[in-house]
Amino acid sequence: MTLQAEEISPDLVHELSDQFEAAEVEEVLGWAWDRFGNRAGIGTSFQGAGLVMIHKALQAGLPLPVFTLDTQLLFPETLELKRKLENFFEIRMESVHPELTPEEQAREHGPELWKRAPDLCCTMRKVLPLQRKLEKLAVWITGLRRQQSETRKRTQILEMYHFDVLRDHYILKLNPMANWSREAVWEYIAANKIPYNPLHDRGYRSIGCWPCTRAVGQAGDERSGRWTGFDKSECGIHTFLGDNI
Repeated sequence: MTLQAEEISPDLVHELSDQFEAAEVEEVLGWAWDRFGNRAGIGTSFQGAGLVMIHKALQAGLPLPVFTLDTQLLFPETLELKRKLENFFEIRMESVHPELTPEEQAREHGPELWKRAPDLCCTMRKVLPLQRKLEKLAVWITGLRRQQSETRKRTQILEMYHFDVLRDHYILKLNPMANWSREAVWEYIAANKIPYNPLHDRGYRSIGCWPCTRAVGQAGDERSGRWTGFDKSECGIHTFLGDNI
């Protein structure tokens, strides 16, 4: 269940976040596991930082549950990578799905909604499923990094959000990789022979749903290639909670 107001104060969250700046990823993840157990969960879309984080958690003996948002519009390479990672890590990763299949969505909202209203499409296929998942968690662990884009520059390692104002419920968002560079991430992946999405080798810097992602080579920031032609750089899963407390 989500966090109750009495479980942790905003002041302590800020204090811990500052302390975690100098801590190892394993130490930060260990704090989440020791304090919240399986009410802390790693959400991943199989980008590089998420793979590093899962590996570090398992190496440290931290059995944090792992989940992914399967929009049912993912690249075949992404789905195959999930299978490879489950074998490599010897864990099961929960797939969280939207309520409507792509075919049902097309019947209700018209075909190729992502071309006409990408925000609505992302809300239906990513944000709402995530909200349902987060209702069962106190800590959402992500692979966000400050270097990824302008919108992520102010990411703190530990953040606190109001999840449900009416019920006075909160959620902690833990970003242990926030201060890592892209170079450090990929050096770690190579050194530990972690399977990764082959689309990265074909010029895809950030990989989401196939209709809204394209190869861009090494140009631009790490979110380049997402929602080309739209004034959009985020799907909404990292913005729907509003400002952190």
